Amino acid sequence: MVSSGLPASGMPASGLPVSRVPDSLDAPALRWGIMGPGWIAERFTESVQAHSRQVIAAVGSRSLDRSKAFAEAFGVPAAYGSYEELAAAPDIDIVYVCTPHNFHHAAAVLAIDAGNHVLIEKPIGLNAAQTRDIAARAKAAGVFAAEAMWSFFLPKFDVIRQVLDAGTLGTVTTVLAEYGEHFERSHRIFDAALAGGPLLDLGTYPLALITEVLGAPERLSAFGQHHESGVNAQLSAIMQFPGGSQALMNTHLHNFTPTAATIVGSEATLTIDGPFNMPGGFEIRFPDGTRLRHNEASGGHLEGLHYEAAAVARAIAAGETETRQRPLASSIRTMEVADEIRRQVGIEFPGEGNAPA
Repeated sequence: MVSSGLPASGMPASGLPVSRVPDSLDAPALRWGIMGPGWIAERFTESVQAHSRQVIAAVGSRSLDRSKAFAEAFGVPAAYGSYEELAAAPDIDIVYVCTPHNFHHAAAVLAIDAGNHVLIEKPIGLNAAQTRDIAARAKAAGVFAAEAMWSFFLPKFDVIRQVLDAGTLGTVTTVLAEYGEHFERSHRIFDAALAGGPLLDLGTYPLALITEVLGAPERLSAFGQHHESGVNAQLSAIMQFPGGSQALMNTHLHNFTPTAATIVGSEATLTIDGPFNMPGGFEIRFPDGTRLRHNEASGGHLEGLHYEAAAVARAIAAGETETRQRPLASSIRTMEVADEIRRQVGIEFPGEGNAPA
């Protein structure tokens, strides 16, 4: 994985490094504007209000009633009835874009053009072209931009970074990652008009892990399964990387899976407890039977989203325009792989015709 660039720390009795992620309460406070008050916006707000000093200062929706309801529920002082009004609001430092997937690019561009820093819910765009466009616009405007791939901001992933950087696993030969969930038929994941299917909702997690550990594949073969709703139901991909390393990815909307991830090296194997993308532990096993265990309380979105908000606040306070945990180049690389999977399987999303080339 990409090195976090954070200062080194000591080693506990377990023989593993300790997390270098600071307490979220120590991060400087930013005034956040929520663009799109849906489920993930609620979880983000709950998390930062409970575990950090970040301030949810405003919320914007295409429905003023929805904005007002969100503001009332979470004690947010300002509510706006359009994304444009939120982007132009004087009482925010950064916009958290959490609209449906197919609006991420347009919403991010709106916020950037108004001079705002942006944190964009994953996936950062529908494709690599949209992601590159966001990166270029943010650079030209001199504002911060990042994808809210919250897993990489968790303490356990900082420990995993240190393990990989130290060469503890030896040469990484294989990464296995999967993510499946059950959804009620009314869920937006079955809506083709909202870029439904498992790839952008679930598949970005295993793809992000694979590309973070191994980089960009040189060969990829993908397989898809159709769902009666018109979206893709299941995707699998096998990838080969320079040097011969391989990866396997599966994602689907049929039912819950362990959501497991394993990184195999020539010297040891690292297995992340499922769900691998949420707070929790992992174990390293060596051929001689030695095991090193990292224990971390398991949890869901409420327990982890504040880490990304705090990291963003620290980066902006330091004058940085990206995060070290999820730089834009990494987001682009992941979306390039997703694009190739879609090309092979034949998945198209609405609105891409308006995307930059």
